[in-house]
This record gives sequence, C-alpha cells and structure tokens, in this order.
Amino acid sequence: MIPEPAFPSAVEIPRAMPRLSLTPRDLVLMGLFAAIIAALGLLPKITLPLGLFISAQTMGVMLAGLILGARRGAGAMLLFVLLVLIGLPLLAGGRGGLGVVAGPTGGFFLGFPVAAFAVGALSHLMGRPGSVVRGTLACLGGGIGVLYLCGIPYWMAVSGLSLEAVLQVAVLFLPGDVIKAVLSGVVAATVHRGLPALRTR
Repeated sequence: MIPEPAFPSAVEIPRAMPRLSLTPRDLVLMGLFAAIIAALGLLPKITLPLGLFISAQTMGVMLAGLILGARRGAGAMLLFVLLVLIGLPLLAGGRGGLGVVAGPTGGFFLGFPVAAFAVGALSHLMGRPGSVVRGTLACLGGGIGVLYLCGIPYWMAVSGLSLEAVLQVAVLFLPGDVIKAVLSGVVAATVHRGLPALRTR
C-alpha cells in the first residue's frame, strides 16, 4: 500500500505559529495608559522658542514601554495618537485633530508608538524589569534617542531649517527629557516590584 502523506493536524498548526493576539487584559492596560498620557497633558507645559514646548506626555511614552513592554506599550501609544488625530483634545494645551502634525513637533507626536516600542524592546534586551538603572537606560535610548530620530527630520522638513539650527533648539529639550527618563525608571521599577503580574514574557 502507498502510505498517505503526513499533514500537520489542525491542532499542531496553531502551536507552531507565534501568538500575536491581544487578550482583553492587554486591551484594558493599553486603554489605561492612553488615558494616563491624556492626563499628563493637563500638567503645565514649558514654552520654548519657535513655538515649541516641553510637556510631561513624553514621560508617559517611556512608562508605557517600560511597564507594558514593547508590543502593548506601542499599542497604547498608537491608540492615543489615533484619538488625537480624530479630533479629541488630548495633547498638551488641549490640542487635537490633524492640525497637530502640521507643526514642528508633529514628528515627535507621530513617533510616540515607535519610541514606546523601542523603550520596551531595550528594557527586555537588558534583562528582567525592576532595575532603575536598566529602565533609565532604556528610556534614554528609546524614549529620547529614538523619539528624536523621529522628530528632528520631520521638524527640518516642516520648518525648512538646517540640521544645525534644529539641533541648537533641540538641546533645550534634553535636560527635561533626561529627568523624565530617570523618573520613569524609578516609577517603573516600583510598579514592577509591587505588581509583578505586569511583567511581560
């Protein structure tokens, strides 16, 4: 007799595929962090030259990546970005709508999901969560480095300024962003110690 060809059973196929779906718990956490970002926008902002300003919302981006991990953190920030783009006034200063991407800070705003993913990925690569130092380093690399890589080219394109001119103003963001990175490392380490169930695999 000719043996029948062996095909993977219906049970074996899903086991071989990576699990990409989000659980209801994941969705709740993502929505919660989107709300946290919106709440941080209510804090007073620091105005800089050329219509730029520093807000606390970038700290929320760092916290999302550190606490939720790369995938859920990016999802939370993507949800926040979509809510703002459809018109909800959730950005610092009560801004919302497509007009927020027309200004020089539009690239930073659109880079929120990318930066949160980078923070979560860097934190994962450096080991188990709960370390203030590792969390701070992940925020410096993802929450500042990656976010600036998204924001500065966009800023140049919108304003027509040279890289040198943009960097002269961008350095004004750095002290505040470094402080936010350290605070995020401390807060995330505290949360992970108190709520170890939030740790991502």
